[in-house]
Amino acid sequence: MPASDGTQRFSSRVENYVRYRPGYPPEVVDLIKDECGLTCDSIIADVAFGTGIFTKVLLENGNRVFGVEPNADMRKAGEAFLSGYPRFTGVAGTAEVTTLAEHNVDFVTVAQAAHWFDLAKARKEFIRIAKPGGWSVLLWNERRTDSTPFLRDYEQLVLDYGTDYKEVRHERTTATIHEFFAPTAFHSRVFENHQEIDYAGLEGRLLSSSYIPSADHPQHRPMLAELRRVFEAHQENGKVVLEYSTRVYYAQLS
Repeated sequence: MPASDGTQRFSSRVENYVRYRPGYPPEVVDLIKDECGLTCDSIIADVAFGTGIFTKVLLENGNRVFGVEPNADMRKAGEAFLSGYPRFTGVAGTAEVTTLAEHNVDFVTVAQAAHWFDLAKARKEFIRIAKPGGWSVLLWNERRTDSTPFLRDYEQLVLDYGTDYKEVRHERTTATIHEFFAPTAFHSRVFENHQEIDYAGLEGRLLSSSYIPSADHPQHRPMLAELRRVFEAHQENGKVVLEYSTRVYYAQLS
C-alpha cells in the first residue's frame, strides 16, 4: 500500500476513530521509562499521531510533544482533542518528511501507523530529527483473532467484508520490523489490552478501520447485519470483549 494512500484513507473515519479506537496500557510508558530513560523532560516527536490517542499518554507524563500528522482531518481532530495540553504542538508532515528541526527530539514514537510508511525513508528521517542517542519506539494494538469464539467470528466478518484487509494488516510490517531497525539491535515487549464494549462501540470500532466498506458501498448494510448477528450470539450483559496484544519495538537508531 503506497504511503500516500495511507495518509488519506482515514479521512472519512475520523469521528469513529476518535470515539472507538482502544487506548494503550500504562505498562507501555513504564517500559519506555525503565528501558529507554524517558523522563518528563524528554522531548518527543509522535509521528502520524492521528487523533492523539497515544500522544495524550505522553502529554500526561509531562512531556513536550510535537505531533506530526499528514492527514488534515485527523490532525484537526487530534489538535482539538489535545487542546488542553500547552506542551503539545501539531505539525503538518509525514514520517518521511516531518519538517522538524535536526537533532531536536529525544524520542520518536509511532503508534498504530508505521505499516503505512516508506520505512527506509522514515528511518533516515527519524535519525535526522533525533538527538544523538535518541530512541525510536514503534507500537501497535494487535487485535487478537482466535482466542475466543467471538473474536473468531469477528475476524471472519472482517475477512468476508473487508476491501483490502489482508493487504494492509500491520502484521506485514511487524513481521519484518528488523529491516527498519537494522543494523541496530532492537528490543520488543508485549502487553495485554482489551475493550469491553456494547453494540454501538463494536460498530464504531469496525467502522473506524480503513478497509471496511463505507456507507455508500453495497456491502455496508449486509456487513452491519452480520455484525449485529455476531454481537447477539456472543454478548454477555450487553457487552463483548475485543482483546489486543500491544506490541512495542524500541531501539536507539544510528
